[in-house]
Amino acid sequence: MELVKVDIRKAGIELTAELEAQAARANELLCSGKGAGNDFLGWVHLPSSITDDELSAIEAQAAALRAKADAIVCIGIGGSYLGARAVLEALGNPFEHLKKEHDNPTVIFAGQNISEDYTAQLLDALKEHSIAVIVISKSGTTTEPAIAFRLFKEEIERRYGKEEAKHRIVAVTDKARGALKTLADIEGYPTFVIPDNVGGRFSVLTPVGLLPLAAGGVDIRALIDGARRAEAATACSVPAAQNPAIVYAIARNVLYNSGKKVEILGSYEPALQYINEWWKQLYGESEGKEGKGIFPASVTLTADLHSMGQYIQEGERTMFETIVSVAEPNHKAVISHDNDDLDGLNYLAGRRISEVNRMAELGVAIAHVDGGVPNLRIEIPAVNALTIGALLYFFERACGISGYMLGVNPFNQPGVEAYKKNMFALLEKPGYEEATKAIKERL
Repeated sequence: MELVKVDIRKAGIELTAELEAQAARANELLCSGKGAGNDFLGWVHLPSSITDDELSAIEAQAAALRAKADAIVCIGIGGSYLGARAVLEALGNPFEHLKKEHDNPTVIFAGQNISEDYTAQLLDALKEHSIAVIVISKSGTTTEPAIAFRLFKEEIERRYGKEEAKHRIVAVTDKARGALKTLADIEGYPTFVIPDNVGGRFSVLTPVGLLPLAAGGVDIRALIDGARRAEAATACSVPAAQNPAIVYAIARNVLYNSGKKVEILGSYEPALQYINEWWKQLYGESEGKEGKGIFPASVTLTADLHSMGQYIQEGERTMFETIVSVAEPNHKAVISHDNDDLDGLNYLAGRRISEVNRMAELGVAIAHVDGGVPNLRIEIPAVNALTIGALLYFFERACGISGYMLGVNPFNQPGVEAYKKNMFALLEKPGYEEATKAIKERL
């Protein structure tokens, strides 16, 4: 069974021999490690190289946290947060909080913003809960998670004491250096390593994503199995026309070169909303540089058809659409018959809601194509750990290929430092005295 299928027929793109060869060369750069940013290619063979012992260690630590806490605070930002949240949102029950009994601890995220209200409200909400913390940071000095960790570390030590804190705080950080690694060694926290050769936005299948996912009850072995299958399906040995990552990368670049500068990722399953958010970082940070790159946007359908639908249908024709389509729902709900039929829905009586959803998807695709918005379709069989693992790796592989085809280094992010320098100068951080003086003159 194919876990990820790509259909570009509604985009008007022909896979020529020249395009296939170009994309195959880009894929080969990932396999050979000879392309730009090759010191950050550890993710390429990560699914097939992760060992049973590594997975067992993650599962054991997750079980220890689950036994201690009914709320686990995962502290991180960017790639240290989005992947885990995306998978938890996709595989979780959005109405779990309404149940009297919870099967799994609640995984809550902090350190992804600097909102005083968010942080204070979260600390207050956790007063009646037993808590543990997973803190994820390569350096330990990134402002947003560092502030959150300082506060939650203090809260855990106040409640349980420093000795018990060793069993309630786990650090995912650099293997040898950095403020968080140093603190973990001093305090005796369990640690997991962020590989040196895996950038943050590609790290969801490392302990960065796997530990909070296992703590939240996700079957990380099925997730990795799906990623392994996607790794095999997108390997350099797979012919270009049969390689879903190559087909998607070609389509994106052809559309970009034809003037389509915005890609809208959408799905008709709201569970995938945070997959969209993870995808936006992956592609935006990988391709948006040197004055190039497709702008990644997203919608959740059909809800956003009633807000963004007008613009997509008739706005400026600089966009294309990629839909993640789910072949089969995990649950069943049938539309009932009503004797009065005041809403006029009796013609749908006896049909599953998923059938209506699918017809909406097909109808919208035709309308958007007619309106000048090319449509790419990515299909997964269902939403489960296996397929989500495959989808994540597929997007990563396609991102590397697409970035090389675009002519950029997909694995650096020099632009993200600009705001930090200004923020530190405004906060009068030691060492930024000259920058502080200069920026205050501009205010």
